[in-house]
Amino acid sequence: MRDAHLHVAPGEVAAITGQSGSGKSSLLYCLAGVLPATRGQVRFEGRVLGGLTDEEMSALRRERFGFVFQYGELLPELTVEENAALPLRLSGQGKKSALAAAGRVLERLGLADLRERRPSQVSGGQSQRVAVARALVHRPAVVFADEPTGSLDSANAAAVLHEFLGLARSQGTAVVLVTHDPAVAARADSHYTMADGVLSPRGGA
Repeated sequence: MRDAHLHVAPGEVAAITGQSGSGKSSLLYCLAGVLPATRGQVRFEGRVLGGLTDEEMSALRRERFGFVFQYGELLPELTVEENAALPLRLSGQGKKSALAAAGRVLERLGLADLRERRPSQVSGGQSQRVAVARALVHRPAVVFADEPTGSLDSANAAAVLHEFLGLARSQGTAVVLVTHDPAVAARADSHYTMADGVLSPRGGA
């Protein structure tokens, strides 16, 4: 990719759209520090990601970033509540307080009655809400979302997106969202298009 200039403020939702193969997901993973930037720099809170050690980058992704993927990617052996609490547990928080925090976020997302169920026992829309809870439970600075509603029907997609973006904005969490859906992009504060590896701003919603 080239000419990719993007700045996202706290609480801002930025959508990136484009055809398959245009480089959207590659850009998202570069911003998240999963893929190295071969040219230019990715900065977060004044730090250049490319200058961090593997340990520092892992801590940053674990503590300051959140992730939502198209199919939720929940761990099947954990309950809904345990999945939602996972970022807190990985950061060293005690089980009781982590589960309590996860329970509060699940309640906000309408999932309080499903805490003890396994991922195989909930619907696709519910599973994606759990993924949203997991991404936001530790109040990250940024959430990176790759087609977060792409596997859902239109009604579930709209509901999940509404809850996701509302909770993120209320926490002051920035969201970088990759999507094919113009209706999803329309909910963003800023909108960029990706074509042949070139990112172009389209303005806000």
